[in-house]
Parts: sequence; C-alpha cells; structure tokens
Amino acid sequence: MNPNEFITAIAPHAIQDMQKCGIPASLTIAQAILESNWGKSGLTAQANNLFGIKGTGTIGSVDMPTTEYVQGKATKVTASFRKYRNWAESITDHSNLLLKGTKDQPNRYHGVLHANYRAAAEAVWKGGYATDPKYPAKLISIIEANRLDQYDVQSNAEGDQDDMNAVGMNTIEAEKQIQSLTQTVVQLKQRITALEERHHMPAPIWAESAVKAAVKAGILDTPEQSSYDFYRLLTILQRLHVLS
Repeated sequence: MNPNEFITAIAPHAIQDMQKCGIPASLTIAQAILESNWGKSGLTAQANNLFGIKGTGTIGSVDMPTTEYVQGKATKVTASFRKYRNWAESITDHSNLLLKGTKDQPNRYHGVLHANYRAAAEAVWKGGYATDPKYPAKLISIIEANRLDQYDVQSNAEGDQDDMNAVGMNTIEAEKQIQSLTQTVVQLKQRITALEERHHMPAPIWAESAVKAAVKAGILDTPEQSSYDFYRLLTILQRLHVLS
C-alpha cells in the first residue's frame, strides 16, 4: 500500500470522527502515518493498531518493543499495546482517547478539539500522548507535506453544505405555507364579498310579489337594493296575509 492508498483508506473515518467530536481529521491521519509508518509497522501488522495506543483493545493486546524518552533521552522498552479487529476500530479508539482522556485527566487532550492542525499537534503532545520532544514538529511536517489540512476544510465544507440544504428545505416549506395562506385569504375575501352583496341586492324573483304587496299596502316605497333577510321577511308576511 503506497502513501496515497493509505491516506485514502483512513481519511473517511478521520473525517467522520471530526464531524462527530471535533478532532481535526488532519491530526488523526498524521498520527496514524507517524505511529504506524504508513501502516507498515509490526504493531499495525499484528494488531491493527495505527496509533501506538497501549493497553487492551477490542480483542486483547500484544507486547511490542518501543522507544520512550526519559528526561529527553531515548530508551528502548517493551510494552503492551491494544489489539483491534480492523483499522476502523483503531481510529474510533483513538478518537475516544482524545475525547475522554484518562481517568486521572479526562480533559488532557481537549486542546485538540476544533483546533487548527498546528495547535492540535502541540496540544496532543502536551497532553502526554508522546514523550518525543519533536513530536509536534513531526506531525506538522507530515500534515503539510501531504496537504492533510484539506481534509479539515472538506469536513467543514460538508457541514456547510448540510446547513445550506437544511435552509433550502426550510425555504421550500415556508413558500408552501405562504401559498396556502394566500389561498385562504382569497377565499375569505370572496366569502366576505358574498355576505356584503346579500345586504345590497335587487329583489329576487321569488320575492317580487311580496315587494309589490308591501308597496301596495303603503308599508314601503319601491326598494331598489335591500338585504336577503329583508326580502325573506316580506315573503313570510305575505304568506301570513299580513300584506293583503
């Protein structure tokens, strides 16, 4: 597996974790490159451990030689490292470690969260992830040489696109509601107009004889416009022979 293939294999997992918890994807990828020697280390081959994390993993542990720096001096020691089923588990465990820290210092790596790659590289070292004093410089060099910061930008761009899509959906829903309200207003206006017209209408055919009877009886002058209820009342009076 060449460097490009290695980055392509782990970048999606790094981006996904960045979107979940704010760990820069560039930092995750750079640490995997440095700690696993591009996936070629003995630890990675035997335990799928990309980050040199010690302890017990999802399927146990494996003892491996490693270099520790004590008071600035490199010392060879043997330590137990976590063993995983695959690289995805290793990346997830790395993210959990940076997010949750250790029992005595749960916030020890929180300086990396939502930070730029330079600040994140410094913060992860200060948190005690590695004892090599050149650790931050090595990470930054790997990030810049391979343009890994582009994955941080990509992650942000995807989040922005999600926000834009959400705004677009909200706009469509708002337009639908406006159209519905507009139709309701038009219908209300039509009903109001119809009700108003009922108070100023010529005598309907069914009320003409009642109007004539009322005029003949001297109850009213010939009305040109009146209400529906008025014509209905005259008709009832005629049927009761009040207008005879």
